[in-house]
Amino acid sequence: MGIRTFAAIDVGSYELTLKIFEFSGKHNMREIDCVSKRLDLGSDTYATGKIGNEKMDELCRTLKDFSDIMKAYKVENYRAYGTSAIRETENTTIVQDRIAQRTGIKVEILNNSEQRFMDYKSVASKGESFRKIIEEKTAILDIGGGSIQLSLFDNDTLVSTQNVRLGVLRIQDYLNRFDVKGSQMEEVIYEMAMARLDTYEKLYLKDRGIQNLIIVDDYLSPWAVKKNGGDSARAVLDAESFGKVFEVLRSQNPVKIATAMDIPQERIPLVFISAVLIKCIAELMGVKRIWTPGVTLCDGIAYEYAEKIRMFRGEHDFEEDIIACAFNISKRYMVSRKRSETLDNITTTIFDSLRRVHGLGKRERLCLRLAAILHDCGKYISLVDTGETSYQIIMATEIIGLSQQEREIVANVVRFNHSRFVYDVQRIGSLEREAFLVVAKLTAILRLASCLDRSHKQKLKGLRATFKDSQLILTVDTQADIVLEKGFVEANAEFFEEVFSVEPVLKQRKIF
Repeated sequence: MGIRTFAAIDVGSYELTLKIFEFSGKHNMREIDCVSKRLDLGSDTYATGKIGNEKMDELCRTLKDFSDIMKAYKVENYRAYGTSAIRETENTTIVQDRIAQRTGIKVEILNNSEQRFMDYKSVASKGESFRKIIEEKTAILDIGGGSIQLSLFDNDTLVSTQNVRLGVLRIQDYLNRFDVKGSQMEEVIYEMAMARLDTYEKLYLKDRGIQNLIIVDDYLSPWAVKKNGGDSARAVLDAESFGKVFEVLRSQNPVKIATAMDIPQERIPLVFISAVLIKCIAELMGVKRIWTPGVTLCDGIAYEYAEKIRMFRGEHDFEEDIIACAFNISKRYMVSRKRSETLDNITTTIFDSLRRVHGLGKRERLCLRLAAILHDCGKYISLVDTGETSYQIIMATEIIGLSQQEREIVANVVRFNHSRFVYDVQRIGSLEREAFLVVAKLTAILRLASCLDRSHKQKLKGLRATFKDSQLILTVDTQADIVLEKGFVEANAEFFEEVFSVEPVLKQRKIF
């Protein structure tokens, strides 16, 4: 492949950043320019719910400058994303339209799970350094303006991820409002953090010994990488070394720190808040090493684009990370692991056999798998109203890497697996027509899969599915009595036929 030029724009809470990347050949992604502009959008949003006109004007001027820079580099493609400072405004759609009209740049909004998943990909862009460190028990601490995200890895697998509203700008807003003096800052930040993290520790850490802590932030990490000559692989501190860095931040005046770190003085309070959060969480987890790779959201945006053009294909299976998180969520609500694995296998077998009928893709297949894994989570609350309680649980639970619409698709598929399907789009949330059709198709598949394991005894192992002459032939080799399964397939085939115009037929070949 030839050289491709790509631009990533991060409309952050405290800073606007443009990075220009070059892609040339497989696995070759190179940053060729980075331009940043300090613009504190978060303070307006978190305090008033809107971005003031002056800052809005400055935002548009800066993005127009970014547009001119992209033209100078002859950028072929770009992605621009807004995070919490725009996401949490009361007039997000209006803000997006004003930006597009005045700058020509379309800014998409990332929900929290999408943003953190992209930050996670930015760390993964470090290749071997990333793969090696997550072989041990590792946590990623992603510090944003509005909140932090804590993601836990065990043996190269993402086992949980949780969002906590302890963002740097949000904390600074509290400190300003409460008129906290400099000598009190550390203690107040620590108390605020521990009040939120106490429950997190009980639910997710328990006796899990975390070896490494990876930091993703715009405050301390860039300085740490710069200090190591730009080599992110060397930006690793043991607990004692980090303690010494923190002592400098605590004891020296802002002017000296700003000079030593080569950053603007007004940024020092944010660096200190980030450092206190890191210290607090490192001590809570008992970590031995802290890695600050210096990556930003822009690196994650570029990595995702590289995946899309199949430049980094096979580097790391991010879909399996989402699946692993779903299994951990289902475990929390005491869903049978065997039953979830059985439905996961059956639903994907049916989905794959009907590709030329349903016209759905990889992301819809992922949503179906998640629905199969979380199919019974609502029983933790109600054995009667399982569909509705499942819907409420899924909508209230962050699933990393999913958009809001994808989460709503999963929640509705699980809901209608247990309850009567609602044909009125207006009555099932904010789904658009295409998403509604996805819900209908995935629901039909999950319902059929549920019938095939109605006894919850996993009788139909090795199920094969073949589409032929408007029939889906489901063949199973087993000596088990499947009268119950056959009966439920026949009794519940109507909705499947309605959606796909395909008749499901279950055939048994007994093994002797």
